[in-house]
Amino acid sequence: RSHVREYPFLYVYHWMEQSVYLDYNATTPLASEVLDTVVATLRDAWGNPSSSHHAGLKARKCIIEARASVAMMINASPQDIVFTSGGTESNNLIFTSIAAYFKEVVASKDHVIPHVIITALEHDSVALTARAMAGKGLIELTEVGAASDSGTVPVQCVLAALRPNTSLVSIMLANNETGVIQPVGEVVEGLKKSVGEKGGRIFVHTDAAQALGKIPVDVEALGVDYVTIVGHKFYGPRNGALYVRGLEQKGTPLYPVFHGGGQERGFRSGTENTGMVAGLGKAADLIVHNLPLHQAHMAGVRDYLEHQLEKTFGDRVHFNGRFSTSKRIPNTSNFSLLGRNLKGNLILSTLEHTLASVGAACHSHTEARPSPVLLAIGVPPHIALNALRVSVGRETSIEDIDSFIKDLTNAVQKLDSLGESGSISIGLSQNH
Repeated sequence: RSHVREYPFLYVYHWMEQSVYLDYNATTPLASEVLDTVVATLRDAWGNPSSSHHAGLKARKCIIEARASVAMMINASPQDIVFTSGGTESNNLIFTSIAAYFKEVVASKDHVIPHVIITALEHDSVALTARAMAGKGLIELTEVGAASDSGTVPVQCVLAALRPNTSLVSIMLANNETGVIQPVGEVVEGLKKSVGEKGGRIFVHTDAAQALGKIPVDVEALGVDYVTIVGHKFYGPRNGALYVRGLEQKGTPLYPVFHGGGQERGFRSGTENTGMVAGLGKAADLIVHNLPLHQAHMAGVRDYLEHQLEKTFGDRVHFNGRFSTSKRIPNTSNFSLLGRNLKGNLILSTLEHTLASVGAACHSHTEARPSPVLLAIGVPPHIALNALRVSVGRETSIEDIDSFIKDLTNAVQKLDSLGESGSISIGLSQNH
């Protein structure tokens, strides 16, 4: 007790140790193999990768190997991989590069800025970047909506939004809240036909943050020009990478934002964080060798979860994003429990042993409001406000799900008993 009073974080740590973590779309722990790789690299390959002596060459070798592993994970050429600090930097790099490329190469008296198409489902690192650039007059922007019967962006709507100066289409591979897989390959094929008729070139970007480690991602099958890679979503460190098709042949533009020592072939200056880069490579290597096993396990646990929800709550459960007309990544379930006092944030703060979320982790601490993603796919506001996102991981067990269902049942009973007042005291679990 005295230790807890003096070091309150010990209580939080003990509480988390007794909890069931079901928020793997927000972040994942480091795989043990990744942690071992990071530690060994920091210890043994501490040299500056730009140095020509032995210590530098050892560090450089780690980066070369990691680049090859990340490339193999998405069936790409290692030369087309650039290491970054994470998804936000990668996404910003793409949008600023398109604006710079258009100004330098494409702009004419009729079209002085590029037109960019994004979807209503994108992560804020895409959506807010695009809106900010549009607000500054750097791009023209169109946001394409999603279909309420599939949770996907209709290919024909993307094609209908094309303009003579369209330069980039950005469509995520799998949605972080619903798990619905988007028709990226079909969009690419549609654009090829359309551009073939009109001439010019339109680049395609997909943010694959939520897809990697859950479904196969193959840049050749997708046909995209840019792919955003985020390590902490697949048991790697909090860094990332960017795939740029034909980078060294200048097939796809990439204009650096950081200037300095010329690291990453001049595309991303700054001394490389060798340990984290090596860890990202190891996380990618684990996907290359284990994806089917992980995929099957997560799908089995997620399906069991949804069966138990239906069994326990009957017609009070409403699944958001579960359609017969589209596919989801295997680990994600978004659902609402119908009831006056069953808003998602209230349920989360009433759960005693479960760590989950109401949607994107970036917004989980803000005031309760319906998710724009759920509204975009046609979920009514009062149902969207009750949404919970549960995402399972490689180690999630059936016993974990049973524990969650029990915890959720108790929380719902407690909230149902509040009647019209709906007031509840929110304690330690407020920010889960």
